[in-house]
Amino acid sequence: MSDQAHGDARLVEFGERLANSAAFSGLFREGMDLVEETAAYLDGPGRVEAKALDRPASLTYATESMRLTTRLMQLASWLLLHRAVKEGEMTLSQANREKAKVKLSAPEPAAGDMLLRLPSQLQDLIARSIELQSRVRRLDATIHSSHAPSGERSGGNPLAPQLNRLRAAFERQTG
Repeated sequence: MSDQAHGDARLVEFGERLANSAAFSGLFREGMDLVEETAAYLDGPGRVEAKALDRPASLTYATESMRLTTRLMQLASWLLLHRAVKEGEMTLSQANREKAKVKLSAPEPAAGDMLLRLPSQLQDLIARSIELQSRVRRLDATIHSSHAPSGERSGGNPLAPQLNRLRAAFERQTG
């Protein structure tokens, strides 16, 4: 096996181990709990709170709750995809191809002053979903970096050298 192919195999193994880690299990649970909590809020207390808002705040509520729902559905899709890897239902390579359908882009900035006029529970759900999205995006970059062509692996990422050292340390510790 060539050094390049052997290195790729080790990186795939690292990504699969990361997807199978306790950290991923905790992240999965947290994400699914946030989806359920958000649905319960928007279908219950959020509906009542939205009716009490003035028109501009009501429009912001509608926009931000739609963004929140979209963000959480994308996160849930990513988490379910990687749970399938963890449970052996698909390979990491298959997940890498499928995840192209999941948009983990950075959240759009909300109208700052209008956001403060929204109910505090909605503000909290938005903040928690953005934080979760940030963590998932970092994990996604780490797991799937091994599937980029070798010349593109770092992608100009200033953290690439640190990630490579982390991979090497993880492989030494578990290998």
